[in-house]
Amino acid sequence: MKPSRVLTVLVIFLVWGSVHSQLQVGFYTSTCGLVEFIVKEEVRNGFMKDRGVAAGLVRMHFHDCFVRGCDASVLLDSTSSNTAEKDSPANNPSLRGFEVIDKAKARLEAMCKGVVSCADIVAFAARDSVEIAGGLGYDVPAGRRDGRVSLASDTATNLPPPTFNVNQLTQLFANKGLNQDEMVTLSGAHTIGRSHCTSFSNRLYNFSGTSKQDPSLDASYAAKLKQQCPAGRTDPNLVVPMKPSNPNVMDAGYYVDVLANRGLFTSDQTLLIDTATANQVNKNAMSPQAWKVKFAAAMIKMGQIGVLTGSAGEIRSNCRVINS
Repeated sequence: MKPSRVLTVLVIFLVWGSVHSQLQVGFYTSTCGLVEFIVKEEVRNGFMKDRGVAAGLVRMHFHDCFVRGCDASVLLDSTSSNTAEKDSPANNPSLRGFEVIDKAKARLEAMCKGVVSCADIVAFAARDSVEIAGGLGYDVPAGRRDGRVSLASDTATNLPPPTFNVNQLTQLFANKGLNQDEMVTLSGAHTIGRSHCTSFSNRLYNFSGTSKQDPSLDASYAAKLKQQCPAGRTDPNLVVPMKPSNPNVMDAGYYVDVLANRGLFTSDQTLLIDTATANQVNKNAMSPQAWKVKFAAAMIKMGQIGVLTGSAGEIRSNCRVINS
């Protein structure tokens, strides 16, 4: 076994072992042994059609876990009497990848009816997305059950907006049991994917209400962004890559961009404001493989936030609606 692989396994084992939960690797071995193969196949199929789906599924897992824990509440559709998480401003129209989860769930229900939770499918799909985009694969402890409540209003206080500063980010992640280093590590997920112009246009045209450009933004990068996101345009279809160089590859280029003042969001560039987080940004930029190891470990830990296990919650038959 190569030294890097030993390090990967050791770090992930230590992190997983330190988190107390009833989740376990191989949870479905005797009840639905092909579950991870099926999810991986659907992620691969989705990725072949749209390489951006990998970023969407990683983000979906994050947005699920930070609101009511990793219970697949992000998958529930709105009803006539309730606006669900997926239709909150934080998720609509930006969250994507739902069709991948639907297809995996349909196949699993046909094979192992009522066994595999939607929450576990999301966790598996996020792992597979990290791996297919060039990150490290990792074992996913499973056994999550699905929640029965999804409120759009919950997203406002539990998901970090792109305008957050480093202190706000640190506190929000701490509220979820994640330390500052893990916050910086998971911020590296912005190395893949895209953003709608409306999420950062204030940095181009009206930073802090000044009607001017954010002075911390690299001038040439800002000029390019202004071409892609003209002033006054609110078209929800206007998007730009989170990392201009290669938005579909999971690497440490995000940190290189932040160091060059090319972080797209305020919440990206703010990592240089604090000495401790700036040091982490530097380390991650200089040690891409070490960052991948830390990212895998942080994903495992994040995937165990507020999980429902045992007899709590349910195993949905359709990920979009609670069981009747």
